[in-house]
Amino acid sequence: MKSGIRRHGPSRGAEVGTLPPPTALLGHVRIVAGRSGSVEVSVGSGCTRVTLAGEIDTDLAEDLRAATTRAEGPGLPIEVDARAVTFMDSTGGAFLARLAIRNSTRVRLVGPPPEVRFLLEVTRIGDLLDVVDEPAATDHCDGCPTT
Repeated sequence: MKSGIRRHGPSRGAEVGTLPPPTALLGHVRIVAGRSGSVEVSVGSGCTRVTLAGEIDTDLAEDLRAATTRAEGPGLPIEVDARAVTFMDSTGGAFLARLAIRNSTRVRLVGPPPEVRFLLEVTRIGDLLDVVDEPAATDHCDGCPTT
């Protein structure tokens, strides 16, 4: 898969690159924001996978907006892997809600930890998502790497 946006280092002071045109969206993008959290977008022929890791909070807001645009571009079903999330505030909740509301199919959220499940329950964002513990036995995200 091709690499798109790639950023390392602190979330402030480094510029995020421009997104490729929609016709060039098939590929893999890793957006890394500092030491606390990261978001990675992989676009396959059958779905788009967003992988979240670490602390998903306001420090990651710009990167989550870029990831939303990237994930929505191809118009494929979206799967969000949250198994490596250690913390999520309302910024992460808003990201999930935005994906759920603007996608034509239900967004699948894989392996959210108890803290994230609590946030989803309290805010009722979980009602907008298909929340599952593990990825499907057969990967419906054809072309996306499994984690």
